[in-house]
Amino acid sequence: MPEIKLVIFDCDGVLVDSEIIAAKIEAETYRDLGYEIENEEFAIRFAGSSGADIRAEIEKELNFSFPDNVISGISGKIDEAVRNEVKIIPGADEMLDMFDQPRCICSNSPSNRLKDMLTRVKLYDRFRPYIFSAKDFDPPANKPKPDVFLKALKEFDVKPEEAIVVEDSSHGVTAARAAGVRVIGFTGGSHTWHGHADILTESGAETVIKSFRHLPTLIEAFGDWGGEFS
Repeated sequence: MPEIKLVIFDCDGVLVDSEIIAAKIEAETYRDLGYEIENEEFAIRFAGSSGADIRAEIEKELNFSFPDNVISGISGKIDEAVRNEVKIIPGADEMLDMFDQPRCICSNSPSNRLKDMLTRVKLYDRFRPYIFSAKDFDPPANKPKPDVFLKALKEFDVKPEEAIVVEDSSHGVTAARAAGVRVIGFTGGSHTWHGHADILTESGAETVIKSFRHLPTLIEAFGDWGGEFS
């Protein structure tokens, strides 16, 4: 069985509790533009989606084009909010002390936001310089594309079967599986909902946890077990 040599974390909703903040801002903005949707529904429907994909889907549904600056306006509001409000996912800091493998972050969030969020919750120095943003590709390669995970594997010179991804969104799970990496789903963020774990499993996560206290044991188990968990 392959030894686990790299643990890859998503950031939003896994290390920092930012998804609920972003969903509130995005839902409020689109309501002001005439699209009626509640914050919770927005979080469930669009978790892990890029701003461009969200805009395109809503425009298609309404058969209406929003102003060109809507995404940049939303992004600026989210940047300010997470810089001042975001909190660490409970147990994340302690969990990082409990396993020995190298670690990195693969996220759809832009690099400046990642740095601000991780600095605020005092995790930035625990990952830098291995913090990879899908927005840094030209053109951006947001999950569910696997590019950001493939970059991490190349950076650490590990095979896909030697890595584990921790993800909270179906897009993230799909991207990781497309890169050939096994996935642990995570439902410990404030934005989680009934059926969240089922969606992650259906997308390809081999198991789902809602607390980080289980992660170190699972990392060891994944190294001992080469097949799929049921």
